[in-house]
Amino acid sequence: MPFKLFDIGANLTHKSFENDFEEVIKRSFLNGVSNICITGCDLTDSRRALSLAKKFPNNLISTCGIHPHYADSFSEKSEKEIQEICNDSLVKAIGETGLDFNRNYSDKKNQIKSFLAHIKLANSLNLPMFLHQRDAHEDFIDCLNKETPRTKCVVHCFTGEKKELFNYLDRDFYIGLTGWICDPKRGSHLEELIPLIPLNRLLIETDSPYLLPKNLKVKGKRNEPAFLNEILKKVMSERKESEKKITEMLSKNSLSFFNLQQ
Repeated sequence: MPFKLFDIGANLTHKSFENDFEEVIKRSFLNGVSNICITGCDLTDSRRALSLAKKFPNNLISTCGIHPHYADSFSEKSEKEIQEICNDSLVKAIGETGLDFNRNYSDKKNQIKSFLAHIKLANSLNLPMFLHQRDAHEDFIDCLNKETPRTKCVVHCFTGEKKELFNYLDRDFYIGLTGWICDPKRGSHLEELIPLIPLNRLLIETDSPYLLPKNLKVKGKRNEPAFLNEILKKVMSERKESEKKITEMLSKNSLSFFNLQQ
């Protein structure tokens, strides 16, 4: 690909990357993915994400937060630890945070408490938010009304319906698309929504090692940043803008969202 791409969300702390992390990063570079944000899902994971980002500090950044799956572990002490981790300049967003009532690995009340605290932290630290929402849209919106983010937000791995999309766009949120859009079964409803996302609010991500694009014929099921091009191809197939315009805007959006110099 002639343009440099930014994978705004990859779970590279996952154990499947333990033995070949550097090879995965170098492979992403060879496939035009020049920048990656490593997602933090709990405090230990966020520290690990930061340590990995430091291996390629010119290309990698990280997030810091507690995923709703682990919200039961959130406490006042957690807030202080998140603030401490965020002191590092490579930590560019608060998250992954939000609500997940699909699996409910953590109590719903604890998820809401953690999410509201993360919004307060993002506002106080002036960091953008990397958001997760699954089967919890109404409560998610209630939280956003109760403790309004004053920083940029991306609803990562968007898989919702039209109403949800416009609820987020009305708040000027960015929308992150993953390999879910390449799934002819689960992602078919998104085909008509992709063109409705303003180009200046669109971001793409692999969510590696999850959500391997279904059209890829590769050994195993592990997704990785090098495959971000497949998501880009699907986005381009559903929009009218030129490849140049889409890729340039995706790059601009990513850098702007994470407050990186352009």
